[in-house]
Amino acid sequence: MKIEQLYTGCLAEAAYYIENNGEVAIIDPLRETEPYIKRAEENDAKIKYIFETHFHADFVSGHLDLAKKTGAQIIYGPTAKPDYEITVAEDGQVFKLGNVSLKLIHTPGHTLESSSILLIDEEGNDHAIFTGDALFIGDVGRPDLAVKSDLSKEDLAGMLFDSLRNKIMPLGDDVLVYPNHGAGSACGKNMSEETYDSLGHQKKTNYALRADMSKEEFIKEVTDGILPPPQYFPKNAVINKSGYQSIDDVIEKGNVAFNVDTFLAIVEAEDALVLDTRSEDEFSKEHIPGSIFAGLNGQMAMWVGALITDINQPIVFIADEGTEQEVITRLARVGYDNSLGYLKGGLDAWKAAGKETDSINSVTAEGLKVILETEKVNVLDVRKTTEYEAEHVEDAINVPLDYINSMMDKIDPEKTYYTHCLGGYRSVIFNSIQKARGRHKLIDVKGGSKAMLEAGISMTDYVCPSTK
Repeated sequence: MKIEQLYTGCLAEAAYYIENNGEVAIIDPLRETEPYIKRAEENDAKIKYIFETHFHADFVSGHLDLAKKTGAQIIYGPTAKPDYEITVAEDGQVFKLGNVSLKLIHTPGHTLESSSILLIDEEGNDHAIFTGDALFIGDVGRPDLAVKSDLSKEDLAGMLFDSLRNKIMPLGDDVLVYPNHGAGSACGKNMSEETYDSLGHQKKTNYALRADMSKEEFIKEVTDGILPPPQYFPKNAVINKSGYQSIDDVIEKGNVAFNVDTFLAIVEAEDALVLDTRSEDEFSKEHIPGSIFAGLNGQMAMWVGALITDINQPIVFIADEGTEQEVITRLARVGYDNSLGYLKGGLDAWKAAGKETDSINSVTAEGLKVILETEKVNVLDVRKTTEYEAEHVEDAINVPLDYINSMMDKIDPEKTYYTHCLGGYRSVIFNSIQKARGRHKLIDVKGGSKAMLEAGISMTDYVCPSTK
């Protein structure tokens, strides 16, 4: 028996490859199909099942393309009603995979159709449970993402309590827990950096599995402090329910190289957004005026999904040579299928054509320390509210990157701000959006709060004026 966790850090997502006696089951695959098909071919095995634990909201699953290419059976739990052919499993239904069994356990709460998959080994012992978004390591799934549900988040949280107590917690302590997400995902509040654990250890350490917790306490704790989901979540859930175009077609359409003149013509004709996927340092130094930064070295897809409100937005992009298909694939993972092509030769070609460039004004943490010791300046903290509340420069203004579109009025376009995040990635995204909207009085703090602390900048000693 073989179990492989295929973890994609930029989405904090885990898919699973399970193989026994020449037969394979894939659980919660990403949109690109090649990794799963290649593994099966290398092992002379056949993909028999594709299990979807629920209608995912944070990424577009690869189940449809994978089923078309392999003939595998797509399996969802009870109540799932997508717009394509699937097997709707009953609660407790068992599927044979070689000499092992996969038992679907209906665990509603995160969503109504949400299910977990229990792997039973050759000897008939419960070996592992693939919990989707019902149970994470250190957390549980948020109960506010059901597609077109009339139920409140409190209703769903109550269902999740029952699912955990009645379906998952009675399993043996040695059963391994394999969730769909880890730290960094917005599908929960406080997930661990660990990507799997024993159920026994989770019973001891996961706040949501406390034995003495009442249903009312569970509902309160799980729903307390839930921030609104990223705007692309409901759109991805609908895509996963209704279907989508082939990832191969999306890549073919987007993997087109344009010269500078054609690139500019496409931008104008299609009202295309120019996305720069190089590193934050490269972008800050020099970029095409009006372009938006979202580097491949970070959680590019998640930030595109959170900040570009039109999922059908035409996109052309700048990328390091050899990474073009990766850019298109990452965008497609979150449903942004309208990549039209990229600038051949990148910024070098742009400059060779005599075109102007722009840059992000920046300061080192050491330089900011000197400034703070002699001046009162506006510090703009673009980290999440929870990060800001844990520690920040006194009187710094918090405008989380996640909510830049709804909090623009907090920034006075006539004032200068020193912007920072934790390490420098998010603040450059923030500054690039501001510049694209005609706001140029932002100075990026290179290295973010990590560098600020290393430079000896106190998070409490400096008082900065309010924008109120």
